[in-house]
Amino acid sequence: MSGWTAKRFWKAASAEPSAGGFTVRLDGRPVKTPAKTPLIVPTLGMAQAIAAEWDAQQGAIRPETMPATRAANSALDKVAPLFDAVVDEVAGYGGSDLLCYRAEGPMELVARQAAEWQPMLDWAAGAFDAPLVVTSGVIPVAQPADSLSRLRAVVAAETAFRLAALHDLVAITGSLVLGLAVAHGRISAPQAFDISRIDERWQAEQWGEDEEAAAAEALRRASLLDAARFYGLCR
Repeated sequence: MSGWTAKRFWKAASAEPSAGGFTVRLDGRPVKTPAKTPLIVPTLGMAQAIAAEWDAQQGAIRPETMPATRAANSALDKVAPLFDAVVDEVAGYGGSDLLCYRAEGPMELVARQAAEWQPMLDWAAGAFDAPLVVTSGVIPVAQPADSLSRLRAVVAAETAFRLAALHDLVAITGSLVLGLAVAHGRISAPQAFDISRIDERWQAEQWGEDEEAAAAEALRRASLLDAARFYGLCR
């Protein structure tokens, strides 16, 4: 038995001012989230991006082609009601940040990691007064409590919408520092993705690229770019 699929029923989507922000209407009817929360977003640009996604649907609705809509839904239905828990989850990456765990060899890989990862850690230490400890290997290393507290405060200062985007920036890269670097304009999303994939690129150079792994990596990269775009739409 095939599952039911929602199909386009509207002629036009529009972005309009609404109490508390902006909303999207389909033939005049306001869009709601899956949890039936009114879709009120903070900026006109975000509402326009969401409206464009709805207008682009033809026939069956394909949520995977609507990243801004999905991110806004997540911000309203998941992040806002559980804000402190999401802050803890995102900030928790600082305690095991990818950039802090360096290879023990070969030296070419060690040098690549140092060249691309250390400047990001240095930036975070200066920008947030939050130096992190670097180690070789995979044995967990304790990070300074003051640094983790300051990084958590930076995350907690985000809005629910920006936090929804930051969550993906951090989770996809495996690095709180890289996620914050994108959010704060230190590097671009493509740069962050490349920096986070040094180990994988090294392995591909040594053993060849696996097509399935490459396809999965392309999807992760696209998701990271979507998250960065959504963060920008919050302004």
